[in-house]
Amino acid sequence: MAPKEEKPVKIPYSQRPERADIEPVPQADGEYVLVPIMYPADYKEAMDYFRAIVKAQEYSPRVLELTESIVRMNPAHYSVWQYRYQTLLRTNSSLEDELKLMDKIASQNLKNYQVWHHRRLLQLQIRDPFQELIFFTKALKPEPLPLSIPKEDDSKQENPCDDAKPDAESRPTPKRKGSGDEPPVRKNGHGVPADTKNYHTWAYRQWLFAEFNQPELWAGELEFVEEMLHDDVRNNSAWHHRFFVVWDSGVREGEVDREAVLRREIDYVKEKISIAPNNASPWNYLRGILQKTQTSFSTLEKFVKPYSLPRSNSEQPNAPAPPDFKPSFLDSAPTSSATSAGIETFSSNTTAQETLDLDDPSPNSTAQLPAPLAIEFMADLYLEKAFEAKESDRSAAENYIKQSNQSLGNERDTIRKRYWDYRQRLALKSLSS
Repeated sequence: MAPKEEKPVKIPYSQRPERADIEPVPQADGEYVLVPIMYPADYKEAMDYFRAIVKAQEYSPRVLELTESIVRMNPAHYSVWQYRYQTLLRTNSSLEDELKLMDKIASQNLKNYQVWHHRRLLQLQIRDPFQELIFFTKALKPEPLPLSIPKEDDSKQENPCDDAKPDAESRPTPKRKGSGDEPPVRKNGHGVPADTKNYHTWAYRQWLFAEFNQPELWAGELEFVEEMLHDDVRNNSAWHHRFFVVWDSGVREGEVDREAVLRREIDYVKEKISIAPNNASPWNYLRGILQKTQTSFSTLEKFVKPYSLPRSNSEQPNAPAPPDFKPSFLDSAPTSSATSAGIETFSSNTTAQETLDLDDPSPNSTAQLPAPLAIEFMADLYLEKAFEAKESDRSAAENYIKQSNQSLGNERDTIRKRYWDYRQRLALKSLSS
């Protein structure tokens, strides 16, 4: 058995000869401290010496050693990071070596704003975005799960990350910690648990692209986002980044035809909605691109309508009774049917030609319908239609808006009932004005 590696003994600053000329400055807490903070002894001593070098306005290699020690103990100390950066510049220290040090510190503190801000300052000096892109791509992207030999009873299981998986809408049952059957923790390229939705990492990624804005940097970025969404269709950060890449960062070569780009994006988001209809992220993305391009919601009516309808009783016998609303001008969709009660429902028992409709994919077979997000979309769609219709033809739209918001507030999304009541009042007021 190999002997354990002993940690080097940390010598207090007060016992180091090279620090003998420094008079530590204690924290000024005043004479009476109601609730004193119990700092660890080594951190308290390091901060006393830090206050002393700030007071003396010293910028030297020993300041870099001191500040590194402090940020390793407290990576969120903004003042220490800022003083360290100024010291790096004034001592003409290697910023490339500093970036290597930051790789080690940042990979362990990916949710720390000060760490990412320090990297940003370094990149403004170094100006090498390509190596930086490699670093935080590793930070975001989870490593593939190790392949295991399938057992006899699970040899036919599908890839859990496959977008085509029929029950992608369902969620796995949470496992109790320590039970032995928890799913394996996926790690990123830096060997720490992957956090694919980390706001700081995505925000820094967008800053890097916006700051340097080089065609070579953008190449492959859309494919990267698609990989992230293939891995997790509910990754709202990846959806937000897709909007940034396609719509909010200029027009790049190959995407000059914005009509074609719009069609591509609508087809893409339709496919993702069909996989998980109750996932808010693609619905928000769809609304965003329609508003960005000033495209009417009604262009998506044929696609959205089946998602706003409950399944037929034969397919969903225990489903709660849906609200009985059907505007007179609501065109019948090919995937809908009528029950004996006269309430419109969605049936997945369609012909092969209808099921393979690539333009308007139907909800997957296990999706919980109706999807509240689809009902909300349809209500906004008919509000839009009502503004375009004659005043005498608005009653059907008003009825739909009332009953859809009541359905959401009373049955589908009861926790936000007051919000849906407000939305209804706002819509009806806008129609009457």
